[in-house]
Amino acid sequence: MAKSDGAPLGGIRILDMTQIIAGPFCTTILANLGAEVVKLEPPGHGDEMRIIGRYKGREEHEDYFNANNYSKKSIVLDLKDPDGLAAGRELAKRADVLVENFAPGTVKRLGMGWDDIHSLNPRLIYCSLSGFGQTGPYNDRLAMDPVIQAVSGVMSVTGHLDGEPAQIGAPLADVIAGMFAAHAILGALLMREHGEEGQYIDISMQAAMIAVLGPRMGETLQAGISPQRIGNQNPMRVPSDVYKTMDGVHIFIMVQNDRNWEPFCRALDCPHWLEDPRFATSPLRAKNREQIDKLVVSCFAEWPAEELIPRLESERVPFAHVNNYAEALADPQILHRGQIRALDHPTAGQIRVTGPPWIMSKYQAEMEPPPLYGQHTEEVLGGWLGWSGEDIKRFRN
Repeated sequence: MAKSDGAPLGGIRILDMTQIIAGPFCTTILANLGAEVVKLEPPGHGDEMRIIGRYKGREEHEDYFNANNYSKKSIVLDLKDPDGLAAGRELAKRADVLVENFAPGTVKRLGMGWDDIHSLNPRLIYCSLSGFGQTGPYNDRLAMDPVIQAVSGVMSVTGHLDGEPAQIGAPLADVIAGMFAAHAILGALLMREHGEEGQYIDISMQAAMIAVLGPRMGETLQAGISPQRIGNQNPMRVPSDVYKTMDGVHIFIMVQNDRNWEPFCRALDCPHWLEDPRFATSPLRAKNREQIDKLVVSCFAEWPAEELIPRLESERVPFAHVNNYAEALADPQILHRGQIRALDHPTAGQIRVTGPPWIMSKYQAEMEPPPLYGQHTEEVLGGWLGWSGEDIKRFRN
């Protein structure tokens, strides 16, 4: 799996002992930066995501697995077998980074924990990613994305005031934890370049969510006030909501400040709103939220989307059509950036995946199809460990 010359992580070897979403998302980021990522999968079916998420008409397509595991190699090892464990340790000795997201204590019981491996490879950067971290009162709790959304507080502010707390409609807690793990690993690699040894990184999904919510927790951090759910509105900016046009198109609008207010009124052909003293400033508009919102709802219902959207765009009002997933993927701006990539999978045929969100002037990620289960076992045992064909044959038998 050749990488471009000059890849940011070219030459870096990563032993990936992760599954589901958070850990694989982390190692996919590193693969997109040019690292060689070897996914160590257990006997049976491997990563749990290989057997879920298939849908009618594409039963051969491991959808959830493929989305989070392209540009990696797959090797099958039974770490509960002494020979498999020995091979796993040998791989760890030759790796630059090891990432795992088992429940705390699992890798230690397998003989692949930080204490087991650090003495074998002092330069190894070892990252453990779990729901609540490796220590503390919750460290034994099982955690999935909605669990973390609940405990982090984000559910409490998601949904409408008269409804129940709601989860975000995507596994953002998983993804955010994976992003922070990748950031920490990059920092540790940089420290190693400056002469430090490897180090242990403990990533908590709960802590990752608190970190990203921090910028919106000011009133709670400073005054102990927990905000209420307000649906799609914004507590400080009005109007800010999803509104429906005459032809049933949903458009999100945010009048961010007083500079946006006049262009917004012009776009909707409602200049008389500028003369209403109740709406003269952002604080006044927030105070009179209900009154102005009724006016905007009524006005939107008089415009077809094809006429209103160009007016909003020409006035530079912050807005967006509320896309479904298919519309989001076909958005002309996303197509312009080339973020959706087509890969030729050996069994599923052509599949589409979302590529990295960055554009770098000196490096472009070379994306490879997701690996078949155990596809690279012989290649990795030979390439990383220097085993001969006979060595590999004896090991597999």
